[in-house]
Amino acid sequence: MGQLLGRAVPKSLSHLFMILISLIMIVPFLWMLSTSFKLQEEVFQYPIQWIPQVFHFENYTEVWTSIPFPLYYFNSLKVSVLVTLGQLITCSLAGYAFARLDFPGKNRLFIMYFAAFMIPYQVIMIPQYFVIKKLGLVDSHWALILLEIFSPYGVFLMRQFLSGISKELSEAARIDGCNEFGIFARIILPLAKPALATLGIFAFSWVWNDFQAPLIYLTSDSLKTLPLGLASLNGEFTSQTQLVMAGTVLSLIPVVTVFLFFQRYFISGITAGSVKG
Repeated sequence: MGQLLGRAVPKSLSHLFMILISLIMIVPFLWMLSTSFKLQEEVFQYPIQWIPQVFHFENYTEVWTSIPFPLYYFNSLKVSVLVTLGQLITCSLAGYAFARLDFPGKNRLFIMYFAAFMIPYQVIMIPQYFVIKKLGLVDSHWALILLEIFSPYGVFLMRQFLSGISKELSEAARIDGCNEFGIFARIILPLAKPALATLGIFAFSWVWNDFQAPLIYLTSDSLKTLPLGLASLNGEFTSQTQLVMAGTVLSLIPVVTVFLFFQRYFISGITAGSVKG
């Protein structure tokens, strides 16, 4: 009895701690949802009125019409989907090469490639801009797409996951006459769904919420993504926080949809390689 109680108490405390952390993390989302139904003068009232006396649903229609919201939404979807698909292709191919193929200098090349993940973006921001400018891609969605379709983290994630797949499967396929790309496409990729889903969630969320890169490379209003469009609601002397929050709530729909669609693969994908060295 004492042993059971001794095990139950730490477990209960850990659950209580996780619940507390979850509540702390969800507070900003609750404030965002509450603010999206308020008037501007009600936004910063103290104490906070979590449930508005009057729900102003017109904030959602106003944010849709006060800026080219549908166009910004489409631009974000376009860039996010193309970058996500690009990362799934490039990272899975590179991860397969590092995990399953033998070639000279493989480990050194992987270490050098992964080291790029540790370089702060601010260090490479200016050189990247000059490269994109030389290519004539400034003020183009291609600037964002080409810079984002390669991900050192994605390659690392795929390599770690694919390293855990039995190599006997590949050997059996080679004996049957399957070429390397056939092994990758027909055997390895179907088994890598958890890692692909995890990479897809991270890639889509990152690009969808990215503010800095579009701010640097996009100048035309017709090319702006949703984060830039929502930022335009707040001027130097004016603030429309309630509209920004309403737009942010609408912007969460694709991210939540992607997560819910791939969530059954997410946990196994994010823990890939956590035991294997």
